[in-house]
Amino acid sequence: MPIATTNPATGETLRTFDALGPEEIETRLERAAGAFEEYRTTGFGERAGLLHRAADLLEKDRDDIARTVTTEMGKPVTAARAEAAKCVKAMRWYAEHAADLLADEHPSPADVEDSGGSAAYVRYRPLGPVLAVMPWNFPLWQVIRFAAPALMAGNTGLLKHASNVPQTALYLEDLFRRAGYPEGCFQTLLIGSGAVEGVLRDPRVAAATLTGSEPAGRSVASVAGDEIKKTVLELGGSDPFLVLPSADVAEAAETAVTARTQNNGQSCIAAKRFIVHEEVYDEFARLFTDGMRALRVGDPLDESTDVGPLSSERGRADLEELVEDARERGATVLCGGRRPAKHPAGWFYEPTVLADVTSEMRVHHEETFGPVATLYRVADLDRAIEVANDTPFGLSSNVWTRDAAEQERCVRDLRAGGVYLNGMTASHPAMPFGGVKRSGYGRELAGHGIREFCNATTVWHGTPPDMPAAE
Repeated sequence: MPIATTNPATGETLRTFDALGPEEIETRLERAAGAFEEYRTTGFGERAGLLHRAADLLEKDRDDIARTVTTEMGKPVTAARAEAAKCVKAMRWYAEHAADLLADEHPSPADVEDSGGSAAYVRYRPLGPVLAVMPWNFPLWQVIRFAAPALMAGNTGLLKHASNVPQTALYLEDLFRRAGYPEGCFQTLLIGSGAVEGVLRDPRVAAATLTGSEPAGRSVASVAGDEIKKTVLELGGSDPFLVLPSADVAEAAETAVTARTQNNGQSCIAAKRFIVHEEVYDEFARLFTDGMRALRVGDPLDESTDVGPLSSERGRADLEELVEDARERGATVLCGGRRPAKHPAGWFYEPTVLADVTSEMRVHHEETFGPVATLYRVADLDRAIEVANDTPFGLSSNVWTRDAAEQERCVRDLRAGGVYLNGMTASHPAMPFGGVKRSGYGRELAGHGIREFCNATTVWHGTPPDMPAAE
C-alpha cells in the first residue's frame, strides 16, 4: 500500500510520500535509544511540563489538524475536532496523574518483616523505546492514548502509522518536537508494513503496542514473542448492544444510532449487533431504523454531515460483500444496503440495518467496519447473553435495562473488556480499555495502561537504607 493521502470523499490522491530507507530507519532507532538514556532520568514534573505544552499546541492546532484528518480518512470534521479535543484532555490527565499512578508501592510492615528485610518497595521504571503500530480510524486518539502514558513513564516512542494518514503521522512528530521534547523522544517512521518486523526485532526496541486488525496483531505478537518482547494488542470488535424490557426504548434507539455510526461506523468499539428482547423488539427496530435512515450522508467537511465516506475502496467492498452474503441467506434489509446515488464519487455507503440475521451468515461472525447494523430478536436474557457471546471478539458491550439483577448478570456473564449500562461504550483516560478473546490483550489508559510498559522493580533492603552495612 503506498504511503499517501487519498481523499475518501473523492478518491483523489493528494500527496505521496517516500518510505524511509534502511539508513534512515537506523538513524531514527539510534536517536530513540539515545534519547531514552537521557529522558528516562527526568522527573515527573519535567515530563508533565512537556506534555502540557504539547496539549496546549494541539488545542491551538485543533481546527487545522481536524481538516487534515478528515481529508485523509473521511470522518466528519466535527468528529475530527472532537477527537483532537479528547486527545488534549488525555494528555493533561496523564500530565496531572502519572506521578501518583507510578508512585512507589510499599507492602505492609508485616510482609516486609516476614521477607527478612528491613524495608522494601516496588518502583515503576521505563522499559525503553516502544514501537506503536497504529490504525487510521482515530489517527490522533489512537496515538495519543499510547504516547501520553508512555512518555510520562519515561519511555520514548516510535510511531508506525497507517499508510493512508501520513500527514497526521508527521504532524504528531512535529507536535512533540515543538513542545520541547528532546530529539528522538517521539518519531514517526514512514514505512510500509513489510518493514515493521525488522524494526520490532531490533534490540533497541523494548516493546510494542498495536491497534488494528487480527492478522496484523498475530504478526506483531508472533515476532515479539520470538524476541521475548512485551506487547499490548487492541484488535477488532463486534460489540453487542442488548435492549431488555425495562429499558427506555426511545433513548436506547437514539443512542444506538450514534453507537453504530460513530466515525462512519469504522470503530472497534462501535456497537454492531443489536440484541433486543421480543417484548420491545418492534418498537426498537422501528425507532432505530428511522434514526439510521434520517442520517445525512455527504461531504465530511460539511458541518451538517452525519456520515462521511469509508476510508478506502477496499473497505467499502468488504462491507458490501458482507451485506450481500446476508441478503442472499435471507436477511431483511430494513434500510440502506447500497451506495448512495447522490455520491457517485468517493467511497460512501448508506447507513444500513439488517434484520432476521442468522448464524449461517458471515455478518454474524465477522466485524462490520462501516455503518451496517444487525438486529436480533430474543426471547429472554439467557438467549440475549448467548447471542452476545457468540462471537470471536470481546472488546466491549452495551446493556440497556433498569433491572439491577439483570445488570449484575450481564456484568458477570458477558465476555468483554467492558460492560456499559444504559449508555454507549466510550474510552476515557481514567478507565482501562482493552478486550479479551480475539480482541486482544493488555490494557490502555488509566493506571493499567501506563504500567504496561514499565518494569515493576522490587527493591529490598537487608539492612535499613539509612545505615551502612556492618563490616
